[in-house]
Amino acid sequence: MNYRSMLADDYEYVYHLWENTEGMNLSEADSREEILRYLERNPGMSQVCVNEDGTLAGTAMCGHDGRRGYMYHVAVSGASRGKGVGRELVSLCLNRLLQEGIAKCHLMVIEGNSLGRSFWGGLGWQERDGIVLFSRNTF
Repeated sequence: MNYRSMLADDYEYVYHLWENTEGMNLSEADSREEILRYLERNPGMSQVCVNEDGTLAGTAMCGHDGRRGYMYHVAVSGASRGKGVGRELVSLCLNRLLQEGIAKCHLMVIEGNSLGRSFWGGLGWQERDGIVLFSRNTF
């Protein structure tokens, strides 16, 4: 398996993986234009894992605002699960954040995504109480 930074040319492959990942919620923010803008704003932070046959094994979107890191769309293909791909992608992202001087990272998991909640809890991430997420379109 080959781990590397996510590239613009990966978009179709990563979007296909996201579409086929149980518990993943996609929106207009996941359009090609939006994802490429995110990659440009956070160069080298997001990671992919590619199998030896060239197929995509996993993704992890990562970036920061200068104070806190954020991870999105950590996904591993069904055929690659249980091989440590997700763990390695997360580790690579956290190391990139540390290199940027970012000491804390947040992520969001859809409440009903028991597989995702189990994965993050198993990696030592703490589910937060007492925080309510508000969202609003800017237009």
